[in-house]
Amino acid sequence: MPRRDDIHSVLIIGAGPIIIGQACEFDYSGTQACKALKEENYRVVLVNSNPATIMTDPEFADRTYIEPVTPEAVEKIIVRELAEMKKLSTKGKLVLLPTLGGQTGLNTAMELSRTGVLEKHGVEMIGAKADAIERGEDRERFKELMLEIGLDVPTSGIAHNMEEAWAITDRIGKFPLIIRPA
Repeated sequence: MPRRDDIHSVLIIGAGPIIIGQACEFDYSGTQACKALKEENYRVVLVNSNPATIMTDPEFADRTYIEPVTPEAVEKIIVRELAEMKKLSTKGKLVLLPTLGGQTGLNTAMELSRTGVLEKHGVEMIGAKADAIERGEDRERFKELMLEIGLDVPTSGIAHNMEEAWAITDRIGKFPLIIRPA
C-alpha cells in the first residue's frame, strides 16, 4: 500500500485488559504496527487501558494514553489530539486504526462511527470500513454474504429464545447441534 501523505497521526486502539486467548497476538501485532507506522514517519498515538502490554512501552508510540477503551474516552483523546495538531499547524489528518484492538477496539470504533463522532471530528477509520466490520460481525448478514458468493455454509439459524431454538432444531432435524451465544 502506498504511503498516504494526507495522514499526520494514527490513533491506534489497543485491546485493553488481557483476555485469555487474545493477549499476545493483539499486543504483538499492535507493537509491529506502531513500529511500521513510525518508520513511515507517521505520528503514532495509542490508547490502551492495559499498561502491562509491550505496545504501551514509550518507544513504540509518540503519545500513549492509559485510559479506558470506551467511546467516551477515545472521543476525548481525539479532541485533545486534534487541538494539538491545530496548535502546531500540522499538515494532514488524524485517522483511527481500531483493528489491532480486538473486539474491544472494533466495538469502540463502531460506536464512534454509529454515533457520528468520527464524522463530527473529521476522523477517518482505516484498516477496515464500518460496513465491512458490520457484515463480518452480524452472523445473519455474514451468512447471506457467503451464500451470495457461492460458499457452502452449515445449516444454521438464529434464536432469541427457547421457542425459536426448538423451531430451528425441528427445521434442521438432526443432532448433534452446536448452540452458542451470539
